[in-house]
Amino acid sequence: MASVRNKINPLLCNLPYVLTWRRFGFRTICSGRLGFAPSTSPSMADTDTPVAGTKVLETFAEEFEIGSRKITLETGKIARFANGSVILAMEETKVLSTVASSKGDAIRDFLPLTVDYQEKQFAQSVIPTTYMRREGAPKERELLCGRLIDRPIRPLFPPGFYHEVQVMASVLSSDGKQDPDILAANASSAALMLSDIPWGGPIGVIRIGRISGQFVVNPSMEELSISDLNLVYACTRDKTLMIDVQAREISEKDLEAALRLAHPEAVKYLDPQIRLAVKAGKQKKEYKLSMVSEKTFEKIQNLAKEPIEAVFTDPTYGKFERGEALEKITQDVKRALEEEGDEEGLKILPKTVDTVRKQVVRRRIISEGLRVDGRCLDEVRPLYCEAGNLPVLHGSAIFSRGDTQVLCTVTLGAPGDAQRLDSLVGPSSKRFMLHYSFPPFCTNEVGKRTGLNRREVGHGTLAEKALLAVLPPEDDFPYAVRINSEVMASDGSTSMATVCGGSMALMDSGIPVREHVAGLSMGLVSEVDPSTGEIKDYRLLTDILGLEDHLGDMDFKIAGTRNGVTAIQLDIKPAGIPLDIVCESLDPALKGRLQILEHMEREINAPRIQDNIYSPRLVTSKYSNDALRRLIGPVGALKRKIEDETGARISVSDGTLTIIAKNQSVMEKVQEKVDFIIGREIEIGGVYKGIVVSVKEYGAFVEFNGGQQGLLHISELSHDPVSRVSDVVSVGQQLSLMCIGQDVRGNINLSLKATLPRPKSKTDISVDEPVAPTSQEVNVWAAIEDVSNELENQGATVGPETNDSTLKSATPAVLIRSAAECDEEEKSDALNLKGDNGSQSASKSEKKTRILSSLSESGFSSRSAKKSKRSKDAILDLISDDESEQKHTPVGLHSQIGSDKDDATPETPMSANKLKLGMRVTAKVHQIRALGLVLDLGGGIRGMYRFEPGMKRDFEVGDELRVKCSSFSTKGIPVLSLVKEE
Repeated sequence: MASVRNKINPLLCNLPYVLTWRRFGFRTICSGRLGFAPSTSPSMADTDTPVAGTKVLETFAEEFEIGSRKITLETGKIARFANGSVILAMEETKVLSTVASSKGDAIRDFLPLTVDYQEKQFAQSVIPTTYMRREGAPKERELLCGRLIDRPIRPLFPPGFYHEVQVMASVLSSDGKQDPDILAANASSAALMLSDIPWGGPIGVIRIGRISGQFVVNPSMEELSISDLNLVYACTRDKTLMIDVQAREISEKDLEAALRLAHPEAVKYLDPQIRLAVKAGKQKKEYKLSMVSEKTFEKIQNLAKEPIEAVFTDPTYGKFERGEALEKITQDVKRALEEEGDEEGLKILPKTVDTVRKQVVRRRIISEGLRVDGRCLDEVRPLYCEAGNLPVLHGSAIFSRGDTQVLCTVTLGAPGDAQRLDSLVGPSSKRFMLHYSFPPFCTNEVGKRTGLNRREVGHGTLAEKALLAVLPPEDDFPYAVRINSEVMASDGSTSMATVCGGSMALMDSGIPVREHVAGLSMGLVSEVDPSTGEIKDYRLLTDILGLEDHLGDMDFKIAGTRNGVTAIQLDIKPAGIPLDIVCESLDPALKGRLQILEHMEREINAPRIQDNIYSPRLVTSKYSNDALRRLIGPVGALKRKIEDETGARISVSDGTLTIIAKNQSVMEKVQEKVDFIIGREIEIGGVYKGIVVSVKEYGAFVEFNGGQQGLLHISELSHDPVSRVSDVVSVGQQLSLMCIGQDVRGNINLSLKATLPRPKSKTDISVDEPVAPTSQEVNVWAAIEDVSNELENQGATVGPETNDSTLKSATPAVLIRSAAECDEEEKSDALNLKGDNGSQSASKSEKKTRILSSLSESGFSSRSAKKSKRSKDAILDLISDDESEQKHTPVGLHSQIGSDKDDATPETPMSANKLKLGMRVTAKVHQIRALGLVLDLGGGIRGMYRFEPGMKRDFEVGDELRVKCSSFSTKGIPVLSLVKEE
C-alpha cells in the first residue's frame, strides 16, 4: 500500500511530517464542503491503512425567547444541499424546513408553489400501525398545516415570479407539549430568507390562547385544551398576512384585543431570521420575471376596456351570463391580435384581460360605491332556508345565498364511529366531523373526482370549527356526528353557506345545539399609492361574490352566533394589509351575520323532536365488563354478526354499551338480541324473550335475560285451565314472558298468560278488571257466569249500542277475593256480630241500593242502566232468593265457616254461586298429580287439593273424599282441604 501511495504522490512522501498540511490543521476539501483535517502522529502517517478525516460541520444559530419559551433557529448541520434549510426548536420539539426552486423557465401565468408538511411517527418514537408499517398518503392535519404555511408566504413572492417552488416541513421530534405547525411556518420563513429565491419576507407566526379571561402567548397543548380561543396570526413588521381562529363565542371586542396583542408578539420572530440570513444566507438570484410590456398592455386595454365596463355596469347579468359575455370579449380581442400578428400579446392575453377586468371593477366600487350585481357595499344577497327537506335522513337542510347553494345532511353514529387521529399532538379521535364536497357541476364544469383535496379539507375544517362551539358537551351527548356539505352551486363563500346549512341540519336532526351559527365573507377593494405602496383609499364589501373574491384584495370569512365569533379565516392577495382595516371589518360582518340568523331562525329555531318512523334511535346502557365481553364474543365475532344481521351499529366502551339504529324497528331487533345474550335488569312487569329448557308436571323452566332461569308455572300458561304443560309449551320453544315476581328464595316467576289477550266471556256483559269488593260492598259470592245465565233465562238482552257502558267479563269466570280481603271482611263481620239483631243484617232495600251502586261503579252508565232494567231486576231477584235461604242465619258469610248447615247434600246439585268458604262437600278424585289432587265437585266444578308433608298418598281416581272449601286461587279455583271424620 505504501508503494502505491509513493507512486501516486512521491513528493509528499519525501516531505517531513512537520511540513505537511495536516500538521498545521489547514482546511481541506472534503465531499464538496470545507472541513478541518485531524492532526495525526508521524507513526500513524507511516502506517499502511489510510485514515479518514473528521468532517466538522459549520453551523449557525440564533436563540431568542417568546412567551417565556426559548426558541432556537439553526442551519448548516443537515439538509445542506437544499436551497435553504432551517431547524427550529422549542424545547424538545424540532421541525426541519427546506426550500428548493426549479431552474427552468417554463411559461406560466401563476406561481406553482407547493407546501408539504409531514408528521412521521418516528418523531414520537412510534412505529406506524399500518399494514406496511409506513406512513401513507397525507392526513387531513398534514394538509391543513401545509395550508397554514402556504397562505402567509404566497403573497410575498414578487409579481411575475412564476418559477416552481417547493417548501417541505418535517417534524424531527415532538415532546407533545407544543403544536409543531407554528414552528413549521416560522422555519419555512427562515428557510426562504436563507435561499436565493426572491421573497418579501420574513414573516412571524404566533398562537394566542385565552384561559379564564387572560391571553396566553404560545400556549402549550395542555393549556390549549382548556382555552376558549385558538388564534393563529401571521404578519410582516407592519401588515397582517393571515388569521385563523377557533373560539367559543368570543366577542368582537375581545377578538380585536387578541389580534392587537398577537401582532407585536409575532414581530419578535423577524429579527432572529434577519440575523441568521446575514450570517448564512445566500445572495438573491436574478430570476426571470414574466412581465407585460406597457405597449402591449395599453393595446389590449384599449380593445377590451369599454366592452368590459358595459358588462359590469349591467346588474341583470347572472354569473354564467356575465362569464359568457366576458369570454366573448376575450375572443374578440384575440382575433384582433391575430390579425395584427402580435405574438407577444397573444401569449399574455388571458392574464392581461383579467387585469383590465380588475381595474374596471375596483374603480367602480371605490368611486361609485356600486358592486357587480348592483348591491350596496353592506348588502347581503337574498336568502333561502329549508330544513328537513330529506325526511328519511337524520337531519337535512338547504341553504342558499344568492346563487350559492349548499345541501347539508347530518348522520348520527355511535361513539365508536368517531374519527381516529394519528397526529403527534392533540386528541386521538374526534366525534364531530364535517366533510365538504365541491363537485365540478356546481360551476358547470367537467372534472374528475380524486382523493383528498386541500381546498375541500380546508373549507370543511373551517365550518367544523364554527359549529363545534355550539355542540353539547360529550358527557351529555357522546354520539358521533357527521355533516356532509354538498355544494350544489357556487358563486362565492360556499364555506360560510356550509356553516349556515350545517347549523340548520343539526337542529333538524334533534341534536341539542345551543343556538344557530351563521357566517359570511367580507371583501376589500383598495387603491394603493404606487410610489410608497401604502393604501390611499379602500372599501369593505359584505357577502362577496366569487368574482369579487377573485378581483379583490381580501377574503375574510367570519362565522359566529348572536353572542360572538366561533371561527375566522383571513386570506389576502397583496403583500399584507393594515390590522386596522381587519378590525374595522368585524362590525359590518356582525350586522350581516344577524340578518342571516333571523332568516334561519324563522325556518327552525329549536332542535326538532324526532317522532317519525325514520328518526334514528340511540340507546346507551350500563353493563358489567363481563357481560360486555359475552356480547362481543371471540375476536368481536358476535358483535359483528349482530351488526350484519340488523344493520345497526354497536359501540362498546368501559362499562357502556351504545346502540344506534336507523329506526325503532331496527332498534327493537338489536335490543332483543342483546337482551337475550347479556340480559338487562329484571323488573316486575317487564316482558322478556326466553327459551324453554325443561318441562315438568307443575310448569316449565325458561332461560332468559342472558342465561337466567325462571319458572313458568302451569297456572300461568293460559287463561283457560291447562291439564298438561306439554300441551302448551315444549323444550326449545321461544316465548315472550312477563316477570310477575320473585319468591322468598329469589326464584323468578314468569307468566305467559299475562302477555296474552284476555278472552271475552260468553255474554256481552263484561268488566274491565276484577275488582275485589270492599267491606262496604254487598257480600255476594255469586258467579258472574251464573248471573249471566240467569239473565239469559229471563230473556234479558244487552244491545250492541251499550259500548263503553257495557260490562266487560273478568277472568277468571268466578269473581273472588284475596285471602287478605277475606280476613279483613271476616274481622268486620265478627265486629258486626257483637251488635244487636238489627245491626247484624242489612235490609233488603239497602242491599238492592248497594247492588245498583256497585253495578254503576263497574261500568253501567245511566243510559245503559235504563236499557238493562230487566238485567238488574234479575240480579236483584237472585239476591232476594239468596236472602230467603239465609233468613234464619247470620248475614256474615264467613261466620258460617265450620257450620254443618253449609254441608252440600247429594241431592243438591253443585253450582259456582252455591259454593262458599267452609262448605263441606263430597268430591271424587279426577286426577292425581305430583303435588296434589284434582277433585270433581259435581256440576262441572273442579277444585284442587295439595298434599301435606308426610301424608300418605294412596289415592286412586274415582275415590270419594269429604272435603271443605278453604279458599280460592287467583283464577277462582276452589282450594280444598280434607275433613277429618269424627
